[in-house]
Amino acid sequence: MAVIAAGALFAAGCTSDGDSSGEKTGKPDKGSPSASGKEPDGASPAGPPAKGSVKVERTVATGLDSPWGMAALPDGDLLVSSRDTGEILRVDGKSGKKTELGSVPGVAPGGEGGLLGIAVPSGDASMVYAYLTTASDNRIVRMLYDEKKEPGNQLGAPDNLLKGIPKGQIHNGGRIAFGPDKMLYAGTGEAGDQAQSQDKESLGGKILRMTPDGEPPGRGNPEADSVVLSYGHRNVQGLAWDKEERLWASEFGQDTWDELNHIEPGGNYGWPEAEGKAEEEGYADPVEQWRTEDASPSGIAVAEGSVWMASLRGERLWRVPLAGTKPVAKPQAFLEGKYGRLRTVVPDGRDGLWLLTNETDSRGTPEKGDDRILKLKVS
Repeated sequence: MAVIAAGALFAAGCTSDGDSSGEKTGKPDKGSPSASGKEPDGASPAGPPAKGSVKVERTVATGLDSPWGMAALPDGDLLVSSRDTGEILRVDGKSGKKTELGSVPGVAPGGEGGLLGIAVPSGDASMVYAYLTTASDNRIVRMLYDEKKEPGNQLGAPDNLLKGIPKGQIHNGGRIAFGPDKMLYAGTGEAGDQAQSQDKESLGGKILRMTPDGEPPGRGNPEADSVVLSYGHRNVQGLAWDKEERLWASEFGQDTWDELNHIEPGGNYGWPEAEGKAEEEGYADPVEQWRTEDASPSGIAVAEGSVWMASLRGERLWRVPLAGTKPVAKPQAFLEGKYGRLRTVVPDGRDGLWLLTNETDSRGTPEKGDDRILKLKVS
């Protein structure tokens, strides 16, 4: 068990992750994250078409309570976390039947905190990883999962992998995902204390990269003894990789710009000194940006050559078609206002996506059936 403590108590910063701040409605070593991808010298990939399409094939499940994280299992089922109840459900990908795995002990919901992102190692459904808010911090844990046991008692005791991620009423980050290098990545927030983002000794306002045991990977990170991969972030809630193993991340802006970033190891993404495409020396500019009222982005996924971004305040699914690390056209919006706040999007392994709505987290206007999982076909 690796335990890394960082930070003290943090004062809440300006506004919550929803108005102008975010959510509210109204070539590296082998085995390290790919910074420049695998394009041959001189290559210029054509990329996807400028215009894409989205078709809602069906509603998979309804009646979810404050859902936040979602992870696809090898058999096509889904795991879904509830921010406020601390429960993890298994949802049958065909019938929508819900089975409770159990509740994660130690979850202390409040504000934007609670049971947030979940992940499973590729091809292995026997272990569940979770990012959660406790009474003292945000942390990453893992639990054995035995589906042969009775529903509600299928999770083992949590093993603390990484502790001391700053917590707050706002900006808790929370997304975790396994990369193509089999390392575990996490997006964190600065918990309302902007100084955390530029402080390399803090775990707040960062993208973290670690072994499945929560240890620094030794190779691929800027510092061999640190889990910090990049810094200068405000509140990262989306992580995804393209076919060339480039890492992409979505990030909440404050008053002006939300961001989609291509993540390079050691990169400084500017917060709080820069927001959006500031073109300031020393800070990496986003690949794409949105006005906060149009996005407030959470989860992202890569499918059919594009990044797909679930938006909370914007209540729409954004498509960003890419050639290498450059957009080939302006972002395209889908499902605007049709399903409310959109929290998480996950590839289905073919030509589609699983999309999770988020109307029941106290900031939406839930209707009968909320929250729900939708099956999308995209191009």
